[in-house]
Amino acid sequence: MKLRLTLEYDGTPFYGWAVQPGLPTVEGALRDALGRVFPHWDGLAVAGRTDTGVHARGQVVSLDVEGGPPPERVPAALNAELPDEIAVAAAAETAADFHARFSASSRSYRYRIWRRAVPSPFELGRSWWNPRPIDEARLAEAADLLLGRHDFRAFTPTETTHQAFVREVTSAAWFRRGDALELEITADSFLRHMVRTLVGTMLELAPEDLARLLEGAPRSEAGSTAPPWGLYLERVDYA
Repeated sequence: MKLRLTLEYDGTPFYGWAVQPGLPTVEGALRDALGRVFPHWDGLAVAGRTDTGVHARGQVVSLDVEGGPPPERVPAALNAELPDEIAVAAAAETAADFHARFSASSRSYRYRIWRRAVPSPFELGRSWWNPRPIDEARLAEAADLLLGRHDFRAFTPTETTHQAFVREVTSAAWFRRGDALELEITADSFLRHMVRTLVGTMLELAPEDLARLLEGAPRSEAGSTAPPWGLYLERVDYA
């Protein structure tokens, strides 16, 4: 049976998604839990590999299982085995050819900046505390420039395994929500560090500079990479 799982996790204690020997990772914890719940499972795939400290509200994984509980009982069974920072929010049987990564049509991220003059212990590890002056009108103008198909090589590390750098952004906007300033962005897919580097660049450079960078400029011409703890994978959509 092919299963589709939707995960939520606080990325603070984990060294990203992917398994690393001797280090706590989201994938490692999930694999351990799967081994205790299912007699046999295989083919684990994830919609997007998150980095160290990055959170998820709607991560999607797919895998083949044999035996174990029926889909409606899978969340409770796995959550009993997972650390408190990870939860299976939903589980369902899906088509045999479904693949969490390759079947995805778009992914949506949120980046959260805490704007209060003083930090909040409740935001620690869950947003970027940045009380410095920010021109929100300029941010809105910059976000509008992201729409459409662009070459985003300026917003990913120079040393990369990516072969193609063009991505299509279907929505991008900043929202003020109380003391938080949040970027919400959706694209067909994302390069590594792309959202975080866009955030750092939008805060440091003028919109006209961003427009030039979107034509395939080198990484050295873009701005800083914002810290990981403000980033959330919000959802993954499928056709």
